[in-house]
Amino acid sequence: MTVVLATVCQDGVVLGSDSQITDKGRGMTYPAEKLHPLGKTAAWGGSGARSVLTDVKRCFNEKSAAILEAPDIGRALQEQVLPILRHHYETFIPDVPGEEGGGTPSAYVMAAGWRDGEPWIIEITPSGMIGHYADIGFHAIGSGAPMAQQAGSLLSHFHLAKRSVRFGCAAVLRVLHALDLTSASVGKPFSLCRIDAEGAHHLSEEEIKEVGDVVSRWEDAEQAVIAKIFD
Repeated sequence: MTVVLATVCQDGVVLGSDSQITDKGRGMTYPAEKLHPLGKTAAWGGSGARSVLTDVKRCFNEKSAAILEAPDIGRALQEQVLPILRHHYETFIPDVPGEEGGGTPSAYVMAAGWRDGEPWIIEITPSGMIGHYADIGFHAIGSGAPMAQQAGSLLSHFHLAKRSVRFGCAAVLRVLHALDLTSASVGKPFSLCRIDAEGAHHLSEEEIKEVGDVVSRWEDAEQAVIAKIFD
């Protein structure tokens, strides 16, 4: 199972992902990085066919400046992703003897950033459609997306859009922890990236551990308040 999610904060955007890849054709799982830089001011993640996402990564590394400087970032992303999708769809062989259930070449791509003081979260679907989610404030892709959306809804009373990216990192990591507890196919280590006016910063393992400590303190504080109110 894959999950990549993004949330809007008062001063930026936070993205998070798990690292578990499921290869249905071979009946195996393995870890891989799912969050990638998109220039210095944005980031992206994907779910679906790894062959497609590998080509997308190569393309985004080469064309990041053109994408981020475009008047319409959604159209710019679409223009880069569509040819890759079409190529893989055209060369896909659906019926391979002995390889039933080996997957398809479909893939979702989600990118996010902060430009001119405003957040943007954009999804390109396997059919090439563009989705804009900054106004909604939260979005997730991957087979774990429905559970991520539910977990995000359970945190909606914290009003993430009115809080800092520091709080956003803790909220996103808390959602990932919840998915790790409820789904065996969501796996650590987790990745986090915060994006603000200073640019995109992919958190190191040590920084993610520090955020995890904050999440633990947050959960402990909640338990203390509940005990005080109801005991």
